[in-house]
Amino acid sequence: MNQLIWLTGLSGSGKTTIAEALKPLLPNCYILDGDILRKGINQDLGFSIEDRIEVGRRIGEIGKILLDANHHVIVASISPHRATRDKVRFLIGEPYMEVYVQCPLEVCEQRDPKGLYKKVRAGEIRNFTGIDSPYEEPVHPEIVVETNTLSVNECVERIMKYVENNA
Repeated sequence: MNQLIWLTGLSGSGKTTIAEALKPLLPNCYILDGDILRKGINQDLGFSIEDRIEVGRRIGEIGKILLDANHHVIVASISPHRATRDKVRFLIGEPYMEVYVQCPLEVCEQRDPKGLYKKVRAGEIRNFTGIDSPYEEPVHPEIVVETNTLSVNECVERIMKYVENNA
């Protein structure tokens, strides 16, 4: 059975890195990256709570279409609101697998691969998840990977073990 693997966590936690490392291990796999989708199908949306909920809904709907077309799907998206992730879980059903890419804020801020935290601290960006906009940690994710202590390969191994045991 194909899976929709939803990687959620703060900016800089490692979601996209893990997604890219997972992709070659899953046949017929497609990555839905939140940053890329923000530049395309979600470019009309901002960062209000309502817009963030709509971003999650759209990603979930696209993921369902891809699942129905016999793809594995990996979503790499902050998706800060638990209710949004729960709605997608309901929409997708059993193929949904939530992975909390857990990393302390200070580590994400040190990594800062896109320079966003620096811009937030300089007052150039507002409503940034984890700083002045909340991130609601998952309550019951299928897996938690702590990227400040695990390597990318260790994270991928844990995720793949779960996928293989629940196929």
